[in-house]
Amino acid sequence: MKKLAIFFPGIGYHADKPLLYYSRKLAGEAGYEQIALKYDYQAGNIRGNKEKMEAAFHALYAQAEEQLAGVDVTAYAEVLFVSKSVGTIIASAYAQKLEEAGTASALRHILYTPLEATYTFAPKHAVAFIGTADPWSDVPAVIQMSEAQGVPMHVYENANHSLETNDTMHNLKILQDVMEKTKAII
Repeated sequence: MKKLAIFFPGIGYHADKPLLYYSRKLAGEAGYEQIALKYDYQAGNIRGNKEKMEAAFHALYAQAEEQLAGVDVTAYAEVLFVSKSVGTIIASAYAQKLEEAGTASALRHILYTPLEATYTFAPKHAVAFIGTADPWSDVPAVIQMSEAQGVPMHVYENANHSLETNDTMHNLKILQDVMEKTKAII
């Protein structure tokens, strides 16, 4: 039974940063083949700017689609999309494309710090994680959208967009909790 995990990073949060690094380790331990996408977007000051965020999404989505062009997800019994920040939008949009093509039957999501636009693509079979001090999201709105779509949301008090606070030891506890929940999902 072949399993595939695809990792969709954020703009400044690549696959070697803690959330994606350790989730990749867990997926590997569970026997998943892995693809860690790499994409780049250089425009600055996009936070809070709807037009710039949309342009970033389209540019990054095109890069992700190009990297995944040769991947036949139907060859896998299980497919897991693990995404961070803008990657949650890209993963959800790509999953919707696969659903429309009828090729996403065994697809699940882990959404780290999803953005509001993630929910315009209605991710199915998903679990999400967010911090209450995330400056990239309207946190109450994201939590509400997540609940409305039946996506369980794990919320971390005073944690930012990297699910971190000003307390390093507390950050390690948050990371451990997130990875324990991630392992259970995997």
